[in-house]
Amino acid sequence: MNRFIAAMLPMIALLAAAPAASAMNIEKIVSPSGIEAWLVREQAVPLVTLNYSFHGGSTQDGAEKSGTANLAADLLDEGAGDLDGETFHKRLENHAIELSFQVGRDEFHGSLRSLNEHRDEAFDLLRLALTAPRFEAEAVERVRGQEISGLQRDTTNPNNIASRRWWSTAFPGHPYGRETKGTLESLPTITADDLRDYVRRVFARNELTLSIVGDVDAKTAGELIDSAFAKLPAKNDLKPVADAKPEGLGRRIVVNLDVPQAVVTFGGLGLARNDPDFMAGYIVNHILGGGSFSSRLYKEVREKRGLAYGVSDSLVWFKRAAVVLGGTATRADRTGDALAIIEAETKRMADDGPTADELAAAKSYLKGAYALSLDTSSKIAAQLTQIQLDKLGIDYMQRRSAMIDAVTLDDAKRVAKRLFGGGMLVTVVGRPKGLVSSGE
Repeated sequence: MNRFIAAMLPMIALLAAAPAASAMNIEKIVSPSGIEAWLVREQAVPLVTLNYSFHGGSTQDGAEKSGTANLAADLLDEGAGDLDGETFHKRLENHAIELSFQVGRDEFHGSLRSLNEHRDEAFDLLRLALTAPRFEAEAVERVRGQEISGLQRDTTNPNNIASRRWWSTAFPGHPYGRETKGTLESLPTITADDLRDYVRRVFARNELTLSIVGDVDAKTAGELIDSAFAKLPAKNDLKPVADAKPEGLGRRIVVNLDVPQAVVTFGGLGLARNDPDFMAGYIVNHILGGGSFSSRLYKEVREKRGLAYGVSDSLVWFKRAAVVLGGTATRADRTGDALAIIEAETKRMADDGPTADELAAAKSYLKGAYALSLDTSSKIAAQLTQIQLDKLGIDYMQRRSAMIDAVTLDDAKRVAKRLFGGGMLVTVVGRPKGLVSSGE
């Protein structure tokens, strides 16, 4: 029965989110201990979904200990407090509770989902995972071995190689240039004390961002929040991270690898999320290569010439840097053609900007598609957390369409030049015919 309930949770969440996505009332609440959160009440089904974030992701790894945060995240449910790993997992399974932990460059993210009848148990297990992880030797070595096996597979994966090379070249010597998952050299050196030190420095209340969606009122939500987070330290102890801009623009790096296709990663300077030009840049990037079937890159590379199954790019922003990043995969003998088209279309966008028709179509699509990102309680909670992290305001969802409409054609052309006029760093992995490294 519990396995059936667990399998039904995603469907229950979808049903619960349907009215919330179309008419969402977001409440700002404060727990009895003073922890702030955003709450969306949805009483259609007895379900509660929590999404949260601590400031301090993989940038807090030591230079020689990359992968520490990621390894800690993978071990938080492998025993905590007086519960060993097996008992902890049985508690989750027996109550159909979902806990997850992920690490980004700037943030440590987590989520919880539970039926209301088990929510006290769910939040207590989360408390144990965050405040008293065991990091037992057997679990550390087992999970470390799994991650090392994954990294070994990555050494022959062209997508991973292209991505790693791009980031390490764009941000040399900076935490953004290091691998979140660590390296084959760093992972064996990480100790249980390193994991405890990461948790001690990062898991704190002062830069904690929380969102709750479900059948729960403000008073109960505040009590649940305190049950999981109130015993954390008041203040974190983070290493400073310097501002950075991507380097190597104008370079092309070719890594020879015997694979059927060549993988291309390309990118350049992006826009900070609080930049006044961000919305215009977001729209312009959608027109160029933002992932839809109507983008210029998709039409030119995929539809007209059949050079790749897909090609796209997106704006990526962190607290200390911002980039526009894209990629594709194509036949080795046509890699040069595909890359030439990508570079030409990027230059054309920088020089001329979008057309009025393209701008109108992009605005319509971006306004209409937003609801699809809010079709489950988990997606809503994650979106609310991101809005808080980006400091966009509790009314951002209501203002977003007007912000899109306010972008003029002149704005779009000006920002296109700013966004795409600075050149790109390109990494190519495979055996691309006629392409060599350049711009060293």
